[in-house]
This record gives sequence, C-alpha cells and structure tokens, in this order.
Amino acid sequence: MAAVQGGQVDAVEEKDIKTEPSNDGGGNNNANDGRLLSTSPGSSSSTGSIKSAAGPPEDQQTLLAVLQFLRKNKLTESVEILRREAGLPEDSLELKGGDSSGSGSGAAAGSVELAGGDASSLLSRVTSSASTVAPAPTKAAGEDQPDVNVVLSAYSQQGDPPLYQVYYSGLKKFIESVLDCHRAELSQVFYPLFVHMYLELVYNNHESEAKAFFEKFCGDQECYYEDDLRILSSLSKREHMRGNETLLDFRTSKFVLRISRDSYQLLKRHLQERQNNQIWNIIQEHLYIDIFDGMPRSKSQIDAMSGSLAGEGKREANKAKVYYGLLKEPEIELPLDDEDEEAENEEGKPKKKKPKKDSMGSKSKKQDPNAPAQTRIPLPELKDSDKLDKIMYMKEATKRIRLGPEILPSICFYTFLNAYQGLTAVDFTDDSSLIAGGFADSTVRVWSVTPKKLRKVKSAADLNLIDKESDDVLERIMDEKTASELKILYGHSGPVYGISFSPDRNYLLSSSEDGTVRLWSLQTFTCLVGYKGHNYPVWDTQFSPHGYYFISGGHDRVARLWATDHYQPLRIFSGHLADVTCTRFHPNSNYVATGSSDRTIRVWDILTGNCVRIFTGHKGPIHSLAFSPNGKFLASGATDSRVLLWDIGHGLMIGELKGHTDTVYSLRFSRDGEILASGSMDNTVRLWNATKAFDDLETDDFTAATGHVHLHDNSQELLLGAYTSKSTPVIHLHFTRRNLLLAAGGYNP
Repeated sequence: MAAVQGGQVDAVEEKDIKTEPSNDGGGNNNANDGRLLSTSPGSSSSTGSIKSAAGPPEDQQTLLAVLQFLRKNKLTESVEILRREAGLPEDSLELKGGDSSGSGSGAAAGSVELAGGDASSLLSRVTSSASTVAPAPTKAAGEDQPDVNVVLSAYSQQGDPPLYQVYYSGLKKFIESVLDCHRAELSQVFYPLFVHMYLELVYNNHESEAKAFFEKFCGDQECYYEDDLRILSSLSKREHMRGNETLLDFRTSKFVLRISRDSYQLLKRHLQERQNNQIWNIIQEHLYIDIFDGMPRSKSQIDAMSGSLAGEGKREANKAKVYYGLLKEPEIELPLDDEDEEAENEEGKPKKKKPKKDSMGSKSKKQDPNAPAQTRIPLPELKDSDKLDKIMYMKEATKRIRLGPEILPSICFYTFLNAYQGLTAVDFTDDSSLIAGGFADSTVRVWSVTPKKLRKVKSAADLNLIDKESDDVLERIMDEKTASELKILYGHSGPVYGISFSPDRNYLLSSSEDGTVRLWSLQTFTCLVGYKGHNYPVWDTQFSPHGYYFISGGHDRVARLWATDHYQPLRIFSGHLADVTCTRFHPNSNYVATGSSDRTIRVWDILTGNCVRIFTGHKGPIHSLAFSPNGKFLASGATDSRVLLWDIGHGLMIGELKGHTDTVYSLRFSRDGEILASGSMDNTVRLWNATKAFDDLETDDFTAATGHVHLHDNSQELLLGAYTSKSTPVIHLHFTRRNLLLAAGGYNP
C-alpha cells in the first residue's frame, strides 16, 4: 500500500514543477520557486523559510499576498502561524485589507523580477502550488524517493555565504563553553549542520566558500563519518548533487538526534538570543530532535548509538510490542529405540513406544506469554516426512553436548580450495548433510557432506515402472546412475550473493547480481522458479525456519517477503536509506530482521509490514545477523569489526563484542544459545559467552524510556576462544544438531 501511495505522491510532486514556469512567464526566479515550493509541504519548513523571507519590503508584500489568500480560503490557523513567525503586527492584515487591490498590486508590480507579474499572478501561483502539493503531508518522511528538483530546491533559501563560517564557529564556541554534561549531547548537532550548510553553499553556486567551509570544519567531525565526508567532498558543484542518492537520502530523511530537555533548552536559547536564523532554520527543517526528560547522556553512551546515515532511531520507533517468544512445537511422540533399530525406523513408520519426554520436547509445550498466536500468520502443515525429520532431530538433541565456558565446541572447517570461480556465499542444511556454495561465475554448487551421494529422480518413463506400494518407494525413485558428490546448478547471469536451503532439504534458494531469486529443486537439481521483483543486485535471501516463506534484500533498498508458490512478493519492506545487505528470519517466522549499508538494523512484522525496531550503533555496513534460539536477542556484525547485541523486547543495545580486526561476515548461536560464534574476514572464528553477556543485564539498570545504556567494556571476559585459519576468511558458520561448529570459507592464497 505504501508503495502505491508513494507512487501517487510522486506524480503529484512532478506535476507541480511543471506548472511553475507556465505561470511565472519564464522569469529567472529559481530561488523564489524553490521557496514557495518548499514552504507548502510541511509547517516546520514554512516557518524556516518565511523568517528569512520577511526582510525587504517586496518580500513583505509577497507575504501579505500569501496571508490574504490564506484568509480568503478561511485558513485562519495558518494565517496566525505565518504572521507570528514573520513577526508582522496583528493589524497588518486589516490595514491592507481595504486597499489590497490597489497598493498590493502596485507594490508587487515594483517587484516584477520577483513575482513575474502582479499579486494576482503570485496568488495564482501559490494556488497552483498549494493545490498540487496539498496531498504530500499524508506521506511519512523518506517513504518514497521524491523528485530531485523538489528536494534540492529546499536549499535555495540562503544566508550570506561568508557568514556561514561565522555562524558555525559561533555555535562551536558556544557548545565548547557549556558544562561538560551538556557538551557531549550538543556536539551531536555538528555533523548534520555541517553537511546541510555545506550543501546549501554548493547548491547556491558558492563554490569557493563551500570549499573553505568544508576544509575548515571537516576535521571536527566524528571519525565514523569519514566515508560519508569523503563522498561529500566530491560534491563541489550544483550539477553533482542531481544524481547523488546518498545526498538525496540525507535531504529527505530528517537526521534524528536524541537530546535531553535541558541541553535542548540551552541550544534553543543561545540560537534565539543570537538571532542565528540560518542555523535555527536548518535545525527546524532538517533535524528531528527526540527530546527526553532526565539526565543528559555521556559521550560514551552517545557514541555507542550514533553512526548511522540518519542519526539514531527515534525512541517511538522501538515502542511497538514485539512477540519474540517461540511457537509451540507440534506434539510428536518420540520412540525409545535401541541404536540398531534406528536405521529401519528412518524409512518405515516408527514403532510406537512409551513416549519419552526429553528436555527439548517438554520445554516448548507450555505457550510462551511473549509468543505470537499459532495462527497469527499462516504456516505450512507438517508433512509425514517433516514429522520423521522432527523425530530424528529430537534423537540427535538427546546426544547434544551442553556447551559453556568450560566446554567449548569442536570446530570443523570446510575450506574451498582452488575456488578460482570466487566463493561468494555458503549455506548448510539444518541436519548438516549438504553444503552449497554460490560463486561469482554465476553457478551454484551443492555437495553432499555425508557418504550418501546426491541423486536425481528418475525420468517419467522409468517412474511408471516402479511398484508404488513398496516400502522403499522413496529409494526406488532415485536414479543411481546420476549419483555424485557434487551437482552444479546453472541459471543465474551474475555472481550469486545469497544462498539458503529450505528446512525440509527439498529446495535451495539463490539470489544474484542479475536481480532475481531462484528456487531450485534438490530432487531434480533444476530451477523451478525465478522470482523477479528487485531491479538491482539481490544481496541476500533466506528461507523461513518453517519453510514456505522467504525474504530477499538488495541494492534497491527494500526487502521483499515471498512465498514459494507466489511469483509476486507478499510484502515489501521499505525504509532503509541504502542497500539491504543481509536478511534474517526470527525463529517464530513472524518477524524478519534486515541489515543495511545505511548502518542500521530494522526488524519488520510480517503480518502488518510495519517496521517495529530500528537499531543504530554500527559504524559501517551490516553483513551478518543472528537471532538467539529463544528469540529474545539479536546479534549483528558489520564492517566496523564489532559484534553488537540487542534486546528485541526492550528495543535496546545491550552489549558490544570487540576483538575482530575486519568485517564480521557470519554469526551463529549454538543450539542452546550458550555460545555465540563469529567469523570474520580477519581469518578467525571467535567464541563468545552469550549466557554471561545476556545475564549480566539487569533490566532495571537502564530505563527503556531514555535509552541510556551502560555498556560494560567486558569483551575480554566474554571471549572464550579465538581460532585462526591459515589464510581463509570465514564466510559462514553453522552449529550441527549436536553442537559441533562447522565453518566455511574460500582459501585466499
């Protein structure tokens, strides 16, 4: 729905640009067009622009014309707001009321260059702009890409170029002079102000002033904005701003700052005393200040949460209820078998014996209070083969090793040697019997890790000859002549970046640079469907833990939810400001998490399509996500070589694991959630004590209200072991059902 609505608005906004020139007689008055346009969409922006507009008499005439137009249309509230903002006396409208036709048009005629006609043409222009832009406010900020010209025109209200440095230095001096407790909070304003002031100078063709401004103040910005500043420095002319996506995002999404009420009052008082309108306008128009009551946050608390493209997540965004509990496991009787009977029970139906309650079964029988209703989203029915698989799973679980700080898992590393095709993605099946690799030469390769070879189903003619009633019919349909350890799947026309097995091991998903996601059958080793929806490379895809649904994310900045039997996506999750680089399903299949190059993580509700959590704190694109088995926590890894831990229920960051020296490409919790394994491009696998990381948390310690997080710097205590491969970056990790850790990567000679 959002997309449709966005489309509508888009069309409207383009229309208003086209109506401009026809009314203004082709005069050269871009600045004024921009001003009128930018004032109509939102009241906050109008306040900013009018202040600077109510200077010279021509501008005041323009303003009065607008006010009268508003009054004529009975928009009394808007009249009051505008009048107060522009500082006009109450009786100003009454005075002009009688003779508006005479003096109004006369004065306006004096400013022909400005309005391209008399007040009536100005009014008609305001009308056209108001009528066309009116629908826009219904749209949430940054929901859809608006037209470039509309976005950039907001920069046309400008101050005196040489004074920009003075304004900024003045603010800097003030912030450096306030008490320490406020300084850290107010310093957050520097970066967004710096960017917007620089862009404003560039947009208005003050190239040398922009350059001087950039050189003077870019050194003051936080180190984690380095990459953004590098892109910014390359934008030195107005033309450069046209096609730049990063910049458009920065312009359209308000930069969110979380500041305590006391600090905010200080800043506001200072700017209003100094009459520093330029900076105040930018703050009102381009920043969203999330004010909280209570103690100001410390530098370390702010640094932990900042670093994303659009500032922090608003606290409101993390207030929605999330049902993070697990779904009830289906009731399956677990037979008590001797070892030797196990083999025949795999194929035939298991003999019914006294059901044995194991720790796995009994734990999930009670409905978790935080769990979603079983029927909240439609999940596929369990087939007989799934039930057999569950029984196998429970048997394996009884032999599972309980891991902990004293008992660490063994690690089995699968190294892809001579992978000259370029290994780009790896996945293991849940029962660890198959491993698949996605390659840069656009192939997908599937290996059997067990002695059991991979076989295709026989041809239709041969299948007719089989006795359908025999016990081993599932064995007979397989063609022995095709048995091999490796199968290669051809179909993509670009590198394969994401790969995922279905829980029942019948299907494999792959996503590629060619913009498609393909579903492969592991019975026939052929492609069944190509899902086309993304227009650009698809960086990641993953099956739901219950099968049937899958998620994909790509360069077009959206994640899409699909069902295997629909060729159109069921949901489109849009909100990230840059590529969606990784996707993960919550263990209960009701939520998905997406990580992005905009350095944020979002959690989406599949039922409603809403974003229910926004996590900020990483300083680089996010490349790995993992939910804890109990569904309460999320771990994320990024190019900043940190692993961050999040509490999904409270919507807060609760831990930071430092130790890796390069991008963290894979994360996985052990089957019981005691240990978190992380694999990185620095060729190491590190094991962390997850139980301790989560247990050290006292939830009263931080109040979710202010988002104050006291992160203990205890990475060294939590690190249980670091294991280095010879020269193989770790791109995938997987815990077997018995808690053996499998790692995989391509050897990098």
